[in-house]
Amino acid sequence: MVKVKICGLKRLEDIEIVNKYKPDYIGFVFADSKRKVSHDLACKLKNDLSSDIISVGVFVDAPQEEILKIYGDGIIEAAQLHGIEDEDYINQLKEKTNGELKVIKAIEMSEDTDLNDYENSQADYLLLDSGKGSGKTFDWRLIRKNLKKEFFLAGGLDISNVEEAIEEFDPYAIDLSSSLETDGFKDENKIRELMEVIN
Repeated sequence: MVKVKICGLKRLEDIEIVNKYKPDYIGFVFADSKRKVSHDLACKLKNDLSSDIISVGVFVDAPQEEILKIYGDGIIEAAQLHGIEDEDYINQLKEKTNGELKVIKAIEMSEDTDLNDYENSQADYLLLDSGKGSGKTFDWRLIRKNLKKEFFLAGGLDISNVEEAIEEFDPYAIDLSSSLETDGFKDENKIRELMEVIN
């Protein structure tokens, strides 16, 4: 069964919704974004989050100390990296957390992307996206069918295309954010519909 990640939570109401519908992962954005949350707010949100939902921090070329602090404070269990973080950066994060911090390396898919370059990454998962939270799909033909590394599929997924994406590419997880919002806020009805379609 494909796993579900809902990204960009920023209100206690969002936490109440996900606790009700139980996606596998949620994302707190710590990079510059309209969904960015502070350390303190993320801590409050995490305290209310059901313990069976994994929390992911979204970062872009953040100092490792920032990620390690947020992880050490129990706010996140995984770091999603959207910048130019290299294998040394990923290895150091893994070493400094005894391998307990899961790392998701985001890849901006284009004609120039060679997924072979990432097959041996120390990241636990890849995340294939069209850009940093662009909300647009990329050309799915760029996904290699025999990709060995488990991956999250992101970018423009919504109720209308998510079943096709799962059937076609068998991702480890799907990652949605803006398509589950109305007027910039997470919409309970859209999240409920998604979870019904997936399950």
